[in-house]
This record gives sequence, structure tokens and C-alpha cells, in this order.
Amino acid sequence: MSTVTDERWPSADSLLVYDPHTGYCNIPLLGAHTYATSVSPRSPIPTPTAIRAVLASYATYAIGEGIDLLDHVRLLDRGDIHEPDARGSLALSQALSRATNEPWILLGGDNALTWHALRALAGPDLAQWGLITFDAHLDMREGRSNGSPVRQLLDEGLPGSHVVQIGLADFSNSAHYAGAARDAGVTLVTREELRHRDIVTVVADALAIAGADGRPVYVDIDVDVCDRSVVPGCPAAAPGGLSADELRRAVRAVAADSRVRALDITEIDVTRDSDDSRTVRLGALLVLEAALGIAKRAR
Repeated sequence: MSTVTDERWPSADSLLVYDPHTGYCNIPLLGAHTYATSVSPRSPIPTPTAIRAVLASYATYAIGEGIDLLDHVRLLDRGDIHEPDARGSLALSQALSRATNEPWILLGGDNALTWHALRALAGPDLAQWGLITFDAHLDMREGRSNGSPVRQLLDEGLPGSHVVQIGLADFSNSAHYAGAARDAGVTLVTREELRHRDIVTVVADALAIAGADGRPVYVDIDVDVCDRSVVPGCPAAAPGGLSADELRRAVRAVAADSRVRALDITEIDVTRDSDDSRTVRLGALLVLEAALGIAKRAR
């Protein structure tokens, strides 16, 4: 992390505030470190704390876009929900029920967060929402775990015809669950397909499906969609996934769409990360990419 203070080089942690700032896009940021129902052992050490801390390593200026986030947005830090898998699930629902003009950025935790958060945001209107996942896995397993949020949401009324899953990997899913997803009407975009298509075009197509008729869209960013070399702190990541750049471009593109009402960043275990914290660092960059996309909505 940077240890030098330079007023001409503001670090991204300066975007974190606790009260709304008039004249800025105030993006609510909430941590919810789900882990208790994970199908693979993981640490209870909260990932959101690590992501907030590593924001200090980055600047606020997107040189390619010519946009300084400091001029446009603030990350309205809503703190962390403790024990979101169990006793904290009510607190998570209450937090997400707060009215906001801007989409939520949610920091997991494992992928169980997607079920908790979308159910809380949608309430009785789940059938009116769409879902986009960036994930190597279908998350269609039985039971309640980080391997089942998509199936749980479908069971509770989320229409499969408005669900798009991007980045599904070979040898990371079963024929049974792939068939169940297709039977439910889910659109599956495999890693093989992504080798022949630009990720931004894929995102545009996914938004057209998930957000048809102007419906609100929830976006799940499971970093195991990436190649394991760039996310060693993700327990289920395998060789051959997306590059960090591909995922960053995808997140920026999806966040720029006004139908997107929440994004989560999941499946980072800080205790498994490399010595250079590359997985947590990617998580922080995804927060900034999402903030940039949201800032571009008004341009």
C-alpha cells in the first residue's frame, strides 16, 4: 500500500464516506461475509475489511475514460453485517430495504450472499427481477450453500427466462444441473463461447435478456470465473478462466446500465490469497470499475 501522502495523487480510499455528499453519486457499499454454509472450508476472516484497506493502493483517476471518480462519486460505507448466514440475515434485509438512488455494491463472503441479498432487495417482487452471474459454476445444487443460490432463487419465483450465467467452465459443473438450468429457461454462456466473443458484447446481450421490459437486474460477480493464476484466494477457481482485464471490462460495462440495482463481489478468502494479495486487489479494482460504470450513467 502507498505510504506517501500526495494531495495531487488522491487514493481510492478517499472515496469512502459515512454520510451522503451533496452533489455526488453516493453508492452504498455493504459488507456481508457469508461463509457458514460453504461447500468448501473457508475462513471467517472478513473479506470486506481487506478490500476496503487495499483501496488505498489505487488512485481515483481512470485515465482511459478521462474520469476522476473523486469528482463524481462517493462510496457510502454502510459497514458490515455480522453473521449474515444466520442471525445477521434479518439485519441484511433491513439494510437493503433502505431507499437509495444508486445501486448497491455488496462485498462477500461466499456466493450464498447472492440468495440472501437478491431475496432481500426484491421482497415479494422477485418475479419482476433479472439476474446476471459471472461464475464458473451454475450454483444449482440442492440444499442451501454457496453452491445453490441460483436454484434457490428459481425455486422462489425468479424467472429463469431472465437469468443469464456467464463464464461457465468445463469440468466445473454436472450434466444434471446444466439440464436443470436449461429446463428452467436460463441462458448459459460458456467459457468456450467467450473465447470467440468480446466480453462487452456478451454483457450487452445479457442485459437485454435479464433486464427485458426495464426490469431491475442483480449482478453476481463470483471471482472464480477468473483464471486461478489471478485469483489464488478463490477456493474454487480453476486454470483457464477469464483474465482479470476481461472481468474488469465486464463489470464496468454492466454497472453502467441503469437497470442494474445491485452488484455483489464474492468468493474471496483472504487467508488463501497470495503474498501480493492479488485476489483482494482484484476485488478492490472491481469496486472501482463498478463505481466508474455507475458514474458513467449520468454522462
